Amino acid sequence: MAGNSQRRGAVRRAGSKKGAVVGSGGRGRRALEGKGPTPKAEDRVYHAAHKRAQAAAKRGGGGGGRPAGQSRRRGGAGSTEVVAGRNSVVEALRAGIPATALYVAARTESDDRTREAIKTAADRGVPLLEASRTDLDRLTDGAVHQGLALQVPPYEYADVDDLLEAAAGSDRPALVVALDGITDPRNLGAVLRSTAAFGGHGVLLPERRSAGVTASAWKTSAGAAARVPVARVGNLVRALEQLKAAGLFVVGLDAEGDVVLPELELATGPVVLVVGSEGKGLGRLVRETCDQVVSIPMGAETESLNAGVAAGVALYEVARRRG
Repeated sequence: MAGNSQRRGAVRRAGSKKGAVVGSGGRGRRALEGKGPTPKAEDRVYHAAHKRAQAAAKRGGGGGGRPAGQSRRRGGAGSTEVVAGRNSVVEALRAGIPATALYVAARTESDDRTREAIKTAADRGVPLLEASRTDLDRLTDGAVHQGLALQVPPYEYADVDDLLEAAAGSDRPALVVALDGITDPRNLGAVLRSTAAFGGHGVLLPERRSAGVTASAWKTSAGAAARVPVARVGNLVRALEQLKAAGLFVVGLDAEGDVVLPELELATGPVVLVVGSEGKGLGRLVRETCDQVVSIPMGAETESLNAGVAAGVALYEVARRRG
């Protein structure tokens, strides 16, 4: 029996042509068991890809090239932004855009724009940070940064109550501009500028399908973004209903309006001017929420005005009628 037992367990010894191999006795069984699918490279803490992913997450890095000067929004509404390129950085600093840091690539060739950016940032107390070109590539998401990048902090949005408080603290009837489907930040900047110029108390934006207060909007506003509160809401119709409950009339601008702007009797009272996109106009639910819809009289050869111009014209007329 012993001999049979030995024969059943005997195998050829490794490295030999004949003879038995000593078995593991089951000791290697656990080592041969499956351990599941192999994790992605970036999920393995010891892998170089993991370190690259962490660095990219910290700096907002990623793939894809962008033209010089294009600013980049990171994440959602409360995220930071980076302005890249010498001309864009200088323009942003001239416009007084808030900034948390100016990044300058090591051994960057100095010219008038670079010197102005560094001097302006230093005068404003913006930290100057030297970075490698690799770091700047990651920071700007591959934009042509030309050795300069400006980091802009998240814009602090107000809420509807803040707009009502701003109106209550003034000696004028409330005047708020709401934007429905305006996705171009330059249009938003133009609206902010007109709102400040004609005595408006704030601008109301929906969170979805809408431009936010980016560096581009800030520059176009010519500094008005620092003076006019901007509220951002999850549901524009609900916010308009809240303003109606507070005593404001909701007036929509649309080419198919019930009355023309010069005949708007509601202009002398507290109003919300709702401006839709140039292509689609006011959304159905937003239009149904309006107390009145007005149109801007134009020549027959002109189909429509962009949002920034339409808001400026309407705000001027309201200010004129109020005296």
